[in-house]
Amino acid sequence: MATIEIHGLSKRFGDITAVDGLSFSARQGAVTGFLGPNGAGKSTTLRMLLGLVTPSEGSATINGNRYADLDEPFRRVGAMLETDAFHPGRRARDHLRILATAAGLPATRVDAVLGEVDLVDAGHRRVKGFSLGMRQRLGLASALLGDPTVLILDEPANGLDPDGVRWLRQFVRTFAGRGGTVLLSSHVLAEVAQTVDDVVIIAGGRLVAQSSLADLANRSRPGVRVRTPQVTAMHDALTRRGISAQLVADDALVALDSTPEAVGLAAAGIGAVIYEMAPEHFNLEEIYLELTATEEASR
Repeated sequence: MATIEIHGLSKRFGDITAVDGLSFSARQGAVTGFLGPNGAGKSTTLRMLLGLVTPSEGSATINGNRYADLDEPFRRVGAMLETDAFHPGRRARDHLRILATAAGLPATRVDAVLGEVDLVDAGHRRVKGFSLGMRQRLGLASALLGDPTVLILDEPANGLDPDGVRWLRQFVRTFAGRGGTVLLSSHVLAEVAQTVDDVVIIAGGRLVAQSSLADLANRSRPGVRVRTPQVTAMHDALTRRGISAQLVADDALVALDSTPEAVGLAAAGIGAVIYEMAPEHFNLEEIYLELTATEEASR
């Protein structure tokens, strides 16, 4: 069941189109990675989903309703969009108490969420002394105050050290495992590749791809990287043998879906000099970069 539905969503700021006819969904019990380069329209989309920005066209709903129409939205949806939404002189615990009081939540939730994000010992400290990673954790604690079933997180791994990234991964996986829905934005696929179940990739405000992470991984293709001074002749020789090849440098190419043995035979057939030959595999990050670069180039 899809918890979050984005349909035909667009946002224009004067002559600038930040989001352009975007449609995708995020399902219950899964972590959906919302991916794209900086400036792709991710934050604008999340702000429209949370009712902070009015769409020019289209709709963004949570459980079939606009955020503004949800009954007690703070108890339904937790969101973390900024790491500077804190008064620097206020103590972390006091910041959470103010939010809880404003939302009509019990004060007991403050210590509960500080425990969930491992900030109990820092609760008495003023936010101005927090590192960026600690601010990220405090932002997540704020999102969790209402004990929501949906989490919307904008670049949550920003500023976290490797241990923090591992902790975040375990946290959102556990949240989704309990039946929650997580929509998590990032501009780096490698940062979330071990965290998400599904991916939504945008560039230039448009949808580039939506699939499970497993399906995206299946797009990766094994190959053989060859470095030779006769790169054009080598490319033609591979093509004649039905082997697809891509030029990757002035003196190098990658033979796709092939083996070193097949490439070696092609080289021997034309007497090509081979400086280097090694297996190569296009990883998820390379697929992501290729998809987004193609869309950006088409604009």
